[in-house]
Amino acid sequence: MRKNKFLNNAALVISFCAIYLQTVKAQNSVTTEKPVWVKETEAQKDKRMEWWQDARFGMFIHWGLYSSAARHEWVQNREKISAENYRKYFDVFNPDLYNPQEWAKKAKQAGMKYVVITTKHHEGFCLWDSKYTDFKATKSPAGKDLLKPLVNALRAEDIRVGFYYSLIDWNHPHFPIDRNHPLRDEKNVAELNRNRDIKKYQQFLKDQVTELLTQFGKIDELFFDYSYPGSNGKGQQDWDSEGLLKLVRKLQPDVIVNDRLDLSETNWGWDYKTPEQFMPAKWPSVNGINVPWETCQTFSGSWGYHRDEYSWKSSRQLITMLIETVSKGGNLLLNVGPTARGLFEEKANERLDDIAKWMKFNDRSIYGCTQAPDNFEKPDNCILTYNAGTKRLYIHVLSWPFKSLHLKNYKGKFRYAQLLNDASEIKFRYDIKPGSHTTETAGENDVILDLPVQAPGVEVPVIELVLN
Repeated sequence: MRKNKFLNNAALVISFCAIYLQTVKAQNSVTTEKPVWVKETEAQKDKRMEWWQDARFGMFIHWGLYSSAARHEWVQNREKISAENYRKYFDVFNPDLYNPQEWAKKAKQAGMKYVVITTKHHEGFCLWDSKYTDFKATKSPAGKDLLKPLVNALRAEDIRVGFYYSLIDWNHPHFPIDRNHPLRDEKNVAELNRNRDIKKYQQFLKDQVTELLTQFGKIDELFFDYSYPGSNGKGQQDWDSEGLLKLVRKLQPDVIVNDRLDLSETNWGWDYKTPEQFMPAKWPSVNGINVPWETCQTFSGSWGYHRDEYSWKSSRQLITMLIETVSKGGNLLLNVGPTARGLFEEKANERLDDIAKWMKFNDRSIYGCTQAPDNFEKPDNCILTYNAGTKRLYIHVLSWPFKSLHLKNYKGKFRYAQLLNDASEIKFRYDIKPGSHTTETAGENDVILDLPVQAPGVEVPVIELVLN
């Protein structure tokens, strides 16, 4: 009898497991098999992303009501501020010093090829004149559309336009309260959620995305942010991610879309990976294949303007970060958080100016470049980038050596070497035989570059090799 009871219980457990797995499968019904509306081939996708993978460097701009609070763009979440109490920032937001032409010129000077602006962050405030909400710049003391002038200014500087759009909206009456919501700890969450309809919110997302992709001309990059599936979170079913992406592809087939719609398990639901606030150890891959990627990084620890944030990265750190990103086949999206009056703060301007100085002489080692072929070994204290089109290898020297740079197994691989900042020749030697105590030696296939004793006057010197 006990045996039968055990078997019955086991059968019941197996049955429940089967039902659970069927449910999970249904909830995650999107597979690597392409839906019928996805027509693009891999070759077409590569062509669509060509400009982006050549650009390598863009500016992220986080700007909204949180700039008035000046203590992180997640201030509403961190301090659990209700929409009603958060309204005080809306009532005073008036960026009277906002000059989009200056922003565009600053990005241009720093060598950034595209700019991604937060059209709406998690707080729900819209920079454009959306007809689907009154929580927007035109209804605030700003009294005007703040997005369109920036789009026009970027295009005037020949900078590509990207839109960040938050899937989350803590202001919307039909956005269900979840684990990330400012009201998550309220005792009456169930009551507050009773009349919130996620289907109506899905339509709101599609209506606003339609505005963004039909009212501002060609948009080059679309940065959705973000999914957090699981217990009391939100994912592809909540956003209707497939339906949203289908709409995007219909309205702007050429736009490049990130990977935060919770469609990462597909091979059609994203164009590039987005590691945030860390540097991948190597080129990110999926199923062993390297994929396009872009790391978004801040000057400090905050995306939005944070008056009292002091953990700022140095200019040298930021330049090295750009070099390392490109050396692993990726793009760097470097963030600025303007103030509530519409200005880049001075610390950001100083770093952008330093990056501009470096890029003026060394951008050839960034644009169109990628990871070096495996047969080029990285010298000590150096980072390599490579341009397959021009057949140039770039050695970024992080610690300037005394007189010589040893290149292991480089013999016969290049025919000319020069400093990139001034195009001055660097002589090189190989087949060096042992001599006196003042003679350098090298391996049979090694090359020694004869460097000047003093380092070039740039933050990170670059040596350009013309390959055979």
